[in-house]
Amino acid sequence: MPKVIYEKRGQIAYVTLNRPEVHNAIDTETDELLFEAWTRFRDDPEVRVAILTGSGDTTFCAGADLKTHVDSWLNAGPDLGRSVLEKGFAGRITRGLHRTPKPIIAGLNGWVIGGGIELALACDIRVASERANFGFFHIRRGMHFADGGIVRLVNTVGVGIAMELELMGEPIDAQRAKEIHLVNRVVPHDQVISTAEEIAAKILRNPRAAVESAKQTILEVIGRPLDDQLRLECLYGYATMGDPEIVERKEEFIQRRDQDRATTNSDT
Repeated sequence: MPKVIYEKRGQIAYVTLNRPEVHNAIDTETDELLFEAWTRFRDDPEVRVAILTGSGDTTFCAGADLKTHVDSWLNAGPDLGRSVLEKGFAGRITRGLHRTPKPIIAGLNGWVIGGGIELALACDIRVASERANFGFFHIRRGMHFADGGIVRLVNTVGVGIAMELELMGEPIDAQRAKEIHLVNRVVPHDQVISTAEEIAAKILRNPRAAVESAKQTILEVIGRPLDDQLRLECLYGYATMGDPEIVERKEEFIQRRDQDRATTNSDT
């Protein structure tokens, strides 16, 4: 069986880590296969959303397979950071393909450990099984996040919580992850993928140009001064107005032909 399974169903691409015998740890071959999968997703005009999950029933991803990664890291010398700067981890969506404008939903079906947390954070929306746990054990082995994990952790949960998680090296369960906004939803174990598909369906009902522009805008404004954020939001937001699908949606709304109209007592 392939170490990464890529399936296309309608407008959704399903990417599955498929090494359950090693808790879906990412070795160098899996990393390359993920790069191929994410590139295919990015370049395929027929798919608009991806759902990422892990095979098996206990683990989403145990991070890097240390048997294939660590020796090369230890022997690389001080230029290691420069050598991997454009590559990132887990197929490049942590750094390199992180600007893919199409939304990616993570279905976290079990343990999420080390680099697996970085991979989950690189996704745009995270749905966790009630059985999921997040293991920040890498600090115990003398390593900290280096492929976007610290950056995205701070942006997602804030400085104080990021300090606690990254410095203590303790695991947290799904409910704690939900409380600190590390995940968007916690659902029964057998509903992880169906919930991800429900979210994907709601994304897909919206015009593509607006969805992709919104994602790009969010990524652009993170960490910038307020005036820069406001400027970028304006430039991105109004740039989509001439898109044919958005023009048609406007006419549908004006003529009351839109099928998912949200009505109020004042709607006329």
